[in-house]
Amino acid sequence: MTIDNTHEHKQTSGGLEGAARRTFMRAVLNDLRALDRMVAENAFERGVSRVGAEQEMFLVDGAYHPAPGALKILETMRDAHFTTELGLFQVEANADPQPFAGHGIRDMEAQLTALFVKVREAAHPLGYQVVLTGILPTILKSDLGLHNMVPNPRYMTLNRAMNEARGEAFDFSIKGIDDLVVKHDSVMVEACNASFQVHLQLSQPERFPHFYNLSQFLLAPALAVGVNSPVLFGRRLWAETRIALFEQACDIRTPGHHLRDSIPRVSFGSRWLEGSIVDLYKENVSRFRALVGADIEENALAELDAGRVPELKALRLHNGTIYRWNRPCYGISENGKPHLRIELRVLPSGPTVPDEVANAAFWLGLMSELGATIDDLPARMDFDHARANLYAAARDGLSARFTWLDHEEFAAQPLILEKLLPLAESGLHRAGVDAADAKHYLGILERRVSTRRTGSRWMLQSLSDMKEHGTPDRSPPMGARLNALVAAIIARQKTDRVVSDWERARFDENDSARTGGFRKISQHMTTDIFTVRPDDPIELVADLMGWERIRHVPVEDEKGRLVGLVSYRGVLRFLTGLTRYPPQPGSGSHAVSEIMKRELITVTPETPTLEAIELMKKYRIGCLPVLQDGHIVAMVTEEDFVDIAGKVLQEEEGAADGAR
Repeated sequence: MTIDNTHEHKQTSGGLEGAARRTFMRAVLNDLRALDRMVAENAFERGVSRVGAEQEMFLVDGAYHPAPGALKILETMRDAHFTTELGLFQVEANADPQPFAGHGIRDMEAQLTALFVKVREAAHPLGYQVVLTGILPTILKSDLGLHNMVPNPRYMTLNRAMNEARGEAFDFSIKGIDDLVVKHDSVMVEACNASFQVHLQLSQPERFPHFYNLSQFLLAPALAVGVNSPVLFGRRLWAETRIALFEQACDIRTPGHHLRDSIPRVSFGSRWLEGSIVDLYKENVSRFRALVGADIEENALAELDAGRVPELKALRLHNGTIYRWNRPCYGISENGKPHLRIELRVLPSGPTVPDEVANAAFWLGLMSELGATIDDLPARMDFDHARANLYAAARDGLSARFTWLDHEEFAAQPLILEKLLPLAESGLHRAGVDAADAKHYLGILERRVSTRRTGSRWMLQSLSDMKEHGTPDRSPPMGARLNALVAAIIARQKTDRVVSDWERARFDENDSARTGGFRKISQHMTTDIFTVRPDDPIELVADLMGWERIRHVPVEDEKGRLVGLVSYRGVLRFLTGLTRYPPQPGSGSHAVSEIMKRELITVTPETPTLEAIELMKKYRIGCLPVLQDGHIVAMVTEEDFVDIAGKVLQEEEGAADGAR
């Protein structure tokens, strides 16, 4: 099945086996030889510098959950600027190339804004809203099944090939303010990410190695100013969690292979580029097995011999499954001339289009200025330091510390304010960018950096503020807070304000109850739970209930699977049979397994709230364990449903009033 609204390079369906693999790899090698010849002959467009961008975005429903409506929206718009992404709840917009000089950056912002508004207008009649954010805060693991993958042959083949190559479930482990340790069985975890990718066509293609190394060097400050993805599955992790998540989502090395000196398909790289762009492609071919293929009719060398420009389809297809944070790109301009580009891939989507374009202007200005003023970057900077800087920026944003040129050390914020912003301004002037435009975009960035109000910090501070809206001994559930966060992002993205001017999200902005947001257990469950083992002493459960003021304690086995539940009544019945509490040391102890209830009624995060309430009424139980893959992830109790009942009644009364 082919998706009409998917760009041609994403429609490839070929899995690679036997003769098909050999045929495709011969085409890749032929393309590589043709590219090598083009480099030797200086065959690329020179003297022209263009910029471009790819904008990824999320679709959400009235409850602010991922909405699988991409194909419907693309069918409605029928615009070649848009295409699918991996998830049915994502859309990608591609801006037209613009000249770097003059008003090109401003024109790029204007088009990106128009494209964003077009998606928003197409989504509204379908009951969807659009969000620019690096990771959608409300996304759940249950949203990442194959049922939400775009039914595109390339995606299906890629998922199958990556699963076969790895041979086991994907493991994710990220440590931030909270910890995340999770397994998943498909590449759909990649769909948690939305990026803003910036392209720079080089006016001096013969200096590609220099500019590529420079772009590697600048990844860290470019990311530090733009972090916007601090939350995943309700966990507060890195300032830009996308970096760790994407690398792990596409890491198909088996555990045994990690002992080898190998790099994952998503990476910073392994060394400075010393040769030409051909060497990057050679490393891709040498290190990374082709996962998808296609029937390639073009003979690239023959095309060159005939005086035509080859498309290098095989090489570009293979390159598209290797996700360097700076990707080398070969392309053909509208005038028919081949060119070389660098694609900056670290930046997240959002918080606003002007914020994104300001991030791009900062990177572009630094590329221009330092490209003209630094002669031998590898002599002044260890590659390992440049790589470490990137991960420091991803973890800590503007609070990161960098090892800089000539082994100097700087905190990110003063380095950017005092050194890099002036260099970026000089670089934009050097490139011929309109002076007012340069001042405008770098001014957006300066306000953000000086106040530290990145998208990530805004989210974390908003979530912290919303904790105060609960009872004295209990904060609102994280799910409800995340709903409010997404609602606030959408509301602020409809204004002209950039993130440094945003007021924090408020808990009362969560209007999802009015639109059905109370209908899933995930919005109300308590994930901060206490558990015991079957062989623990009953005294531990009794004390735990007293310490934490809870009435139900789940019982897990050694593998974290739910095997029972202890209630406050069960503990009381046990205690009334004792002559003395606590028992004397050495007098023997009874195990939790003796009083725990083994036949349990459970739900999942996707269970409708009303169904859960009916279960509790039917079986006369005071709580429901929430399970995912047999493991307990949360609890819902009678207390959790007090507020929900009010919301249900409000909605029913509203519907009744409307009927009158």
